[in-house]
Amino acid sequence: MAVTALFIGSQLQAQDTLDNVTLTATKFSTKTTETGKVVVTINRQMIEKAGSRDLAQVITELGGVFINGYTNNAGKEKNIYLRGAKVDYTLITVDGVPVYDASGIGSNFDIRYFPIDIVERVEILKGSQSTLYGSDAIAGVINIITRKGGTKPVSVSGVLNYGSYNTWRGNVGVNGVIKKFDYNLAYSHLSTKGFSEAQRPVNARSNFDRDNYSQNSVQANFGIQATNNIRIQPFLRYSKNKGALDNDAFVDELDFNYDAKNLQTGVKNIITVGKGQLNVLYQLNNVERNYLDDSTLSRNGFYKYNQSNYKANEHFAEAFIVYPFSAFRLTAGADLRSSNTDYTATQISAFGTSKSAQSGDSVKHNQVGAYAALNFTANQFSIEGGGRFNNHSEYGSNFAFNINPSYFLNRTLKVFANASSGYKTPSLYQLFSVYGNKDLKPETSISLEAGAQLFTKDGKGNLRATYFNRRVNDVIAFFYNPATFRSSYINQDKQRDYGFEVDGQINLTEKIQLRAFYSYVDGNVTTKQRGKDTTYFNLLRRPKNTLNLFVGTQITKSLYASLNLNSIGQRRDVYFDPVTFASQPITLKPYTLVNFYAEYGFSQNRLRLFADLRNVFDETYSDIYGYNTAGFNAYGGIRFRF
Repeated sequence: MAVTALFIGSQLQAQDTLDNVTLTATKFSTKTTETGKVVVTINRQMIEKAGSRDLAQVITELGGVFINGYTNNAGKEKNIYLRGAKVDYTLITVDGVPVYDASGIGSNFDIRYFPIDIVERVEILKGSQSTLYGSDAIAGVINIITRKGGTKPVSVSGVLNYGSYNTWRGNVGVNGVIKKFDYNLAYSHLSTKGFSEAQRPVNARSNFDRDNYSQNSVQANFGIQATNNIRIQPFLRYSKNKGALDNDAFVDELDFNYDAKNLQTGVKNIITVGKGQLNVLYQLNNVERNYLDDSTLSRNGFYKYNQSNYKANEHFAEAFIVYPFSAFRLTAGADLRSSNTDYTATQISAFGTSKSAQSGDSVKHNQVGAYAALNFTANQFSIEGGGRFNNHSEYGSNFAFNINPSYFLNRTLKVFANASSGYKTPSLYQLFSVYGNKDLKPETSISLEAGAQLFTKDGKGNLRATYFNRRVNDVIAFFYNPATFRSSYINQDKQRDYGFEVDGQINLTEKIQLRAFYSYVDGNVTTKQRGKDTTYFNLLRRPKNTLNLFVGTQITKSLYASLNLNSIGQRRDVYFDPVTFASQPITLKPYTLVNFYAEYGFSQNRLRLFADLRNVFDETYSDIYGYNTAGFNAYGGIRFRF
């Protein structure tokens, strides 16, 4: 398993990597030595020692996953490229429940809705996981596990910090347990003046304005032990984000704004059935996004007035049982996903006014899945095999499978191999928009990976190497038909990605820990153009090489410090020139960022003052051509718990 650090009290300690437990890999608690899947965990102690970082920055710097835009302005979208796969091939789950944005082109969920302070830990499960998790898990799953009730009747914790770009961040939470009832309530706020989203051209006559961003979020998790065998867990999460945007690469805009709201609410019921456990859950995921460019202060786009509104509802229900017998453990269940979206837009240009709308009454789809997986563990050997049958209201049925053997030799060497298939269903936009095609099939994949993980005899260090190869068929592409002069989505391309990863951690001394991630990824797409197959590299904005290094030390009982280095290799991008209307290939230069963090604890670490210095050497670089990234920036604050 991947490599994390656990800091308890005033001592720096490594996680027990031999016995570390993961939930995401199998949908039940299992030791990482008993699964052939590749998991990276970011725990709560690491999150608290991340200072001012948001979730995208934490996942990139501590999880070995590249998120494009993670150091852009706060309002800029964050695109997850897990093992080089495109953004809609990584499934986001919250407490194990899939979340989607049914209003988006690819239906991928925006992690900006999650303030870092509501997160207990993050589990990153790499490789295709469609057997247990369904659509979109072609590259893997990022499971965001939220904070729950504490161990005392009342506990209060929080953070307040301030820093560069006039950025304020605060969180306060109350949690506890009273007899058979536990709770966690939290409020989070973020506001920043930000910096210009668009990069200023060298010959620009004036400075670009700063693009602000704000977020307000609440979370409520409850646990009710109704009987000895029944636990009920209702929850609610709500986030409202607002920000200013620019018009395009190198193009400033003074009056382009957006706001986005996300509501997740539902209930999870856990029922003990003999030796097994039955989970029954329901979740409503509601998303609303509004965009407005009224050109009252500036007009840098095609439209004099441009307003759009997106609404989406995602209903998800699931029931599954985990039942052990002998050396086996069975996981079997079924789930239902129902999605709909509404869209309205008004646009005014020199050619007149246009209005468009789509209703969720007709823009909707449903899918039902049934799955089962069997785990066997005995004599240091483990294997999981399973399958899923999925039925979609538009295209019909498809099937996914996985088989994951591993062998743990002498408690020092684990070898593993994974073979699995995955799928991604067409989004509502791809099916029903003006470019929609109701005859689309799902994108399907075959993924292979193999590797080995070496543990030190004391279990406090390990090194893992993994090779992966992923092939995706029937990739959905945007196609222009020169005969009909119409554009639409079709199943056309074939994608192949491959590479390897090396990650590890070790305690250099009792107080110094080193953690490292390196990844290499390459890939190409094969597509038909004018009746001929062409193959070319298409992993735009994704580095072939990434390296993350982290060293942390507990200098004294009260003083802790860490240094983080992120080296991102050369990337390719494409720039569409608004003057010549030509696409220009761009090469983005590699860069290395160095970040420094320090904290000092008072009153038995109930109060901790911290300083977070990012991009210490003020590196100038771009993750997206024509858009800004943060230079040197610094933050300071206080974290408390009572």
